[in-house]
Amino acid sequence: MEVFEAIRTRRSVRKFDPSHRMSATEIDQLMAHVILSPTAFNIQNWRFIAVADAELRAEIRKAAWDQAQVADASLLLVLCMDLKSWDKTPERYYANAPAHVCDAMVREIRHFYGDDEQLQRDEGMRSCGMAAQSAMLAAKAMGYESCPMSGFDFKRVGHLINLPPDHRIGMMVCIGKPVAAAYPRAGQLALDDVFMRDGFPDRGD
Repeated sequence: MEVFEAIRTRRSVRKFDPSHRMSATEIDQLMAHVILSPTAFNIQNWRFIAVADAELRAEIRKAAWDQAQVADASLLLVLCMDLKSWDKTPERYYANAPAHVCDAMVREIRHFYGDDEQLQRDEGMRSCGMAAQSAMLAAKAMGYESCPMSGFDFKRVGHLINLPPDHRIGMMVCIGKPVAAAYPRAGQLALDDVFMRDGFPDRGD
């Protein structure tokens, strides 16, 4: 599927065929493209949990206020962030770069993120957001629909997936075969309402 078409036609679908599951090959294909998503300093701070176990799905559904797509989707992907990825052998992010480049980047990474927990979390949210969009567009190209989700009890789902203490959940994405079309777009803002050149208009203060 052409990229512009995938962007135009991607919609949040919440009703999926519960009998369909993605094959391991399809999941590998999807994730091989998702991990090409950009991250600052190439720290690759996202971590992905594909939830396949039916009982675990049912528990996560309870934590998501009984939203059916959690259990019915072909793939339930929990996007997490490793808050300390910047300090976990960061040399590996530049394994193919010259040694002087690797050394310089590692110094920059530690200077940038050290002792700034808010920045570490913000960076994780940015990374998860970009990875989620990659997942949804890749799914569309593979003939699937998707639904990004933040409507769930983050602490409960973290407990269910055994989330490490230095990780946080960014969001979930449900991917599957739809059994009902998405609702029409409810109200798209005009481009002029959200897109400006060189800054916001002068408020006249």
